[in-house]
Amino acid sequence: MSTVVERFDEAARARFAAHSRTRVRDDELLRHAVYTRVLHWIVAAFFVLALLSGFAIYTPWLFRWITPVFGGGAMTRLLHPWFSLGFVASFFFQMLNWLQPMAWTSDDSRWMRRIKEYVSNADVAEPEYVDFFNGGQKLYFWTIVASAGLFLLSGVAIWFPAASGRTGVAVAYVVHDIAAIVMLVGFIVHIYEGTAAAPGTFRAMIRGTVEKRWASTLHPAWCRRATGHDSRGERGTARPPTAAERPSPDVLPT
Repeated sequence: MSTVVERFDEAARARFAAHSRTRVRDDELLRHAVYTRVLHWIVAAFFVLALLSGFAIYTPWLFRWITPVFGGGAMTRLLHPWFSLGFVASFFFQMLNWLQPMAWTSDDSRWMRRIKEYVSNADVAEPEYVDFFNGGQKLYFWTIVASAGLFLLSGVAIWFPAASGRTGVAVAYVVHDIAAIVMLVGFIVHIYEGTAAAPGTFRAMIRGTVEKRWASTLHPAWCRRATGHDSRGERGTARPPTAAERPSPDVLPT
């Protein structure tokens, strides 16, 4: 399956690369190709639309000011499941895109054992084994995968109550709300981690590039593989890059 997924992902990346370019300066590395960035912002847009319309439906006394944006209460109820399907569908492609680099390894378990140091910023730089994604990013990713699956299944049950039965719908509402809350909390943490917590991260999803010193500090194993050396003085012996990490034909050096 991984081979099929990798071929599909590479074909999609190639199609996007044929119509776009990313400029990488001498002091930069390509972090995310155009295809990855487009997927990310499509996922984000659908998530925000589903979130806002969901707020307006479930707590109208607090968010009734949102419904006019979507054309009124009835239209908000009509659009919400479609926004949600758009989120799940686009995130599915993002999951395929990151399936290999998000695979859990023993190094991620090591990283999780020092999560207190990460949260408290006790260390200036990440351990030398941190690769393209760290353990926290992978945990967040797979939590969203599970939550999105529950969100979809419960949403379908709510959307078609006659087929789900009264008990099924009641359970679906609880599961739907829990999944939405988990994703909302993750979304807030994600924004913080991508901006204030690690300056320079947000640009990776805008321009596609990061500074080499950023990569060496936060993802040293990936930096070693991408540059062929380690600014900390260690030669790189990490695994070969996956399809999602591999340099894309949409790169233009400067």
